[in-house]
Amino acid sequence: MVTIAIDAMGGDFGPYPIIEGALLALKEKNFHPIFVGDEKKIDSLIPKKLKNRITIVHCNDFIDMNESATNALRRKDSSIYKAIELVREGRADGVVSAGHSGATMSLATLRLGRLKNVSRPAIATLMPTSKNKKSLVLDVGANVDCKPEHLFQFAIMGEAYAKNILNNPHPKVGILSNGEEEVKGNELTKNAYKLLQKLPSFIGNVEGNNIFDGSVDVIVCDGFIGNIVLKTAEGVAQSIGKFMKKHIKASPISMTGAFLMKKVFRSLKKEIDYAEYGGAPLLGVKGCTIISHGKSTPKAIKNAIFQAINFVESDINSIIEERLKEVL
Repeated sequence: MVTIAIDAMGGDFGPYPIIEGALLALKEKNFHPIFVGDEKKIDSLIPKKLKNRITIVHCNDFIDMNESATNALRRKDSSIYKAIELVREGRADGVVSAGHSGATMSLATLRLGRLKNVSRPAIATLMPTSKNKKSLVLDVGANVDCKPEHLFQFAIMGEAYAKNILNNPHPKVGILSNGEEEVKGNELTKNAYKLLQKLPSFIGNVEGNNIFDGSVDVIVCDGFIGNIVLKTAEGVAQSIGKFMKKHIKASPISMTGAFLMKKVFRSLKKEIDYAEYGGAPLLGVKGCTIISHGKSTPKAIKNAIFQAINFVESDINSIIEERLKEVL
């Protein structure tokens, strides 16, 4: 049975949505959750009938979102530190945290260690496309400054994830640039392009719109650009929802049309809702680390746990190491 360590204290709204999400997951899948955090708070949120299926690891500390990630290494009684230590000690197969993403990433990298031939881990996130499939973008925040070889490694890890987790047998890989022509880009992307050419799956430069049109499956970039892409996409999705509500309420005719289009609107909301994905895997570290949004709902946490279980059961880390060995 897969065991998942869950940082119960890290989210913006306290332990409730995290515990509730894990309990929802437990109703659908058989796994062993280990909640890490304030035992009294956690225990009060768990129904008696489920207490025999979970474990609680108590701690008195957690890393606040406003604190520096560098504090995490010294805070050995924090919930995220203890959750990652459970993976390091082999007591858990993976960790899910909606807490401080920088602390989670730093601790996972330093305490769990990197996979062989991986210089930098990368945070990968799913994006909706117009072709009823998801694209994978990495890195979206782990590495602000990158070298060409880092982007090459991101491509290998992303390709492996797309094949073995997203069940895409022939993913197309592109590098995010300011134009599709080979001569476009900055020094980083141009040099990375030369390395990526050795991959049969590489289709060349792609632009921002290609992330969403389904023409490419894996998009690589440095974490500075990737994080801007991620935050922009989230902002556009929220704005679309507000725009639609505003104009529907402004007109009786629009309200009638909205009633008829209710199913379409529901599908759109599902496509752009981060809760449907749950979290972003940190690729390139040993074990499994899923980084969730601080404002995660129970549904988002449930799906993050499902991601972690799929990650562990796929043995994706061994596949990444073998693929890197082949191409380096």
